[in-house]
Amino acid sequence: MKNSEISARKNEAISRGVGMTTQVYAAKAENAEVWDVEGRRYIDFAGGIAVLNTGHRHPKVIDAVKKQLDCFTHTCHQVVPYENYVALAERLNKLVPGDFPKKTIFATTGAEAVENAVKIARCATGRSAVIAFTGGFHGRTFMGMALTGKVVPYKVGFGSMMGDVFHVPFPIELHGIDVETSLDVLDKLFKADVDPKRVAAIIIEPVQGEGGFYDVPRALMKALRQICDEHGILLIADEVQTGFARTGKLFGMEHYDVQPDLMTMAKSLAGGFPLSAVTGRAELMDAPGPGGLGGTYAGNPLAIAAAHAVLDVIEEEKLCDRANQLGARLKQRLQALRSDVGQISDIRGPGFMVAVEFAVPGSTKPNADFTNAVRLRALEKGVILLTCGVYSNVVRFLAPITIQDEVFNEALDVIESSIRECAEEAK
Repeated sequence: MKNSEISARKNEAISRGVGMTTQVYAAKAENAEVWDVEGRRYIDFAGGIAVLNTGHRHPKVIDAVKKQLDCFTHTCHQVVPYENYVALAERLNKLVPGDFPKKTIFATTGAEAVENAVKIARCATGRSAVIAFTGGFHGRTFMGMALTGKVVPYKVGFGSMMGDVFHVPFPIELHGIDVETSLDVLDKLFKADVDPKRVAAIIIEPVQGEGGFYDVPRALMKALRQICDEHGILLIADEVQTGFARTGKLFGMEHYDVQPDLMTMAKSLAGGFPLSAVTGRAELMDAPGPGGLGGTYAGNPLAIAAAHAVLDVIEEEKLCDRANQLGARLKQRLQALRSDVGQISDIRGPGFMVAVEFAVPGSTKPNADFTNAVRLRALEKGVILLTCGVYSNVVRFLAPITIQDEVFNEALDVIESSIRECAEEAK
């Protein structure tokens, strides 16, 4: 079987709306490595878009799922509940930041988690408006699209968005927007467009994922908490991409002296199995009546079992420390290229949530063509990379935190040579 043959079948069978970064069709995978149907090996620096912090097929995760598979695969927790759902909620209630009683619900996708967080916020406050940030990504459902601060490709052709959603510029000093500017726009929003007493929630990613791996300045996060407290607004932390050791902490919000009211989680929560969660203040989580939250597949038993194993692995293998070590090594390697590669305009990110931004040499003008060239060159050499950013000029690195040192070093060599070769060709 050939990748090209499957690709031709895909073009006939699958909607073109399902975009694909590569035409590499997987046959097997282990930790940070993937082999395609033609037997070629790749080092995976995409991690299923931040889903595989504990790697492909971690033995503890696979063992937990096999054991659950021998018991039952589905009952629907709302019909015939199961203890490991309750136990995982108890674990998250203890682990999620916040020195107050908490409760949790489970869903299937990150977008579902966001939708449910908004539902909870609206029900608990009796308000409807929600404020998000430009460049933020919160899913592809209609509320997710409305909250997402990027038009192409997420909103194109889908008509009008959900109402009562407002956007504030995300502060990126590299592009001329500071915290004061963002807060000034928020203040003007309250004066011109929406009464703060009608705002249910402000939602923000501690580090923007699809938006370009820009972390929230401490001053902004602190100010948002104060503004929310002043006006009775809930602060929702979207940890779908930042959670589970990626930033060097279990959750990105742990980098701030700020506690969110609600937190959304997904991606690496269950090591590749579909599971998401919302954890928040108990009184808020209890606002919706019975039946108002949930879903047929919400909290699937196999995914719940996987999530328990993921939390064990993060603790036992000290993946938060490992993320900081890997991120430091990656940033050091990228920094060493700056004097020779004029296209590098910024290197950033906490822990192992690292990105490099490319611009036209001598400016901050986004250089999407160069960025894509680096991605394609790395792919030719056997390393899978992802791009991101409103201008598609950022490469984000999302390799498993469990990646072996020898595989990591091999990937660093490929990344460096790819950037250098593309820079030389661009001269």
